[in-house]
Amino acid sequence: MLLVVGLGNPGPKYAGNRHNVGFMVVQRLAERARAAAFKEKFQGLFTKAELGGQEAVLLLPMTFMNLSGESVQKAMTFFKVALKDVIVVHDELDLEWRTARIKVGGGHAGHNGLRSIIQHCGGPDFTRVRVGIGRPRSGVVEGYVLSDFDSQERPELDGELQKAAIMVETVAAKGTHAAMNELHREDKPRKGESKKPG
Repeated sequence: MLLVVGLGNPGPKYAGNRHNVGFMVVQRLAERARAAAFKEKFQGLFTKAELGGQEAVLLLPMTFMNLSGESVQKAMTFFKVALKDVIVVHDELDLEWRTARIKVGGGHAGHNGLRSIIQHCGGPDFTRVRVGIGRPRSGVVEGYVLSDFDSQERPELDGELQKAAIMVETVAAKGTHAAMNELHREDKPRKGESKKPG
């Protein structure tokens, strides 16, 4: 069994924020899998789905970002999911907008949701699907991640959610390293194509 976690903050105030793109991707996965409605448990919302032929739990922690690990740890314990079978979908400042990457392990790079999961769930060795939001031109990170996608990004957002959802499904079907080899090769920008930073 897999545990797929989308990171974000609860409530309508934050729903459209860049920091909530993890929530958006996991909600898209639930739609694609025709999963049952999300239910409250584990200090979050969860449902079950079949992804890539595997049973998966989809989790949206409702703890606020900096306590996400508490929710994840409860779900891991209940479903007896090992850290290696956890996939966390989150926003990534160090990737440009319209870029997504799969990664295993590593630090938290200042991301409070990742920091909390590393702290509560036994270390950093889980799979991450990193959805690029780019860095703000102003250099002020907090206000940027807690602001909504802008008018240029919004028309492209649906495609980015779809791309990240397919990444998670590919990890489920083929394993993390095979998915990285397949999808990162395909994700190289075409010659002459520029990617707009966030």
